Amino acid sequence: MVSNLSKLEEINLLASGANWAWPEAVRNILRPRGINLMVADNANEFVHIIERRRIHTTIVDMESGISDGLATIKIIRKRYPLLPCILLTRAAGESLLDNALRLDVFSVIDKPVDMHILKEQLNRLFIKKYNSYIFAE
Repeated sequence: MVSNLSKLEEINLLASGANWAWPEAVRNILRPRGINLMVADNANEFVHIIERRRIHTTIVDMESGISDGLATIKIIRKRYPLLPCILLTRAAGESLLDNALRLDVFSVIDKPVDMHILKEQLNRLFIKKYNSYIFAE
């Protein structure tokens, strides 16, 4: 399918860093679609990158080991309230889901991340937010 995002527009996704194969697995989903992956290790890096580049969505890991995912999303929301966020977590309990809903998180995905589910959520997000089918099969 054809994307409504301009072929000239750079498409960027910003994700939490990890000390395992997570960033490379995400790159394998994004690279064939011409999407750039940027990685941040803490909330300050997220904001620093967002200030300098056009970011289309963020994927924040609740347990990245560097910073709390909800705290990172709160910081992002203060300055960029419309930027779509996906939250990854090992423990999607009621309290976390309530907080994610209050922060307008697009989706909460259980870890370990099923890349098929991540791709489905990115497809839904890009269709809804950008009218783009870049993740459609």
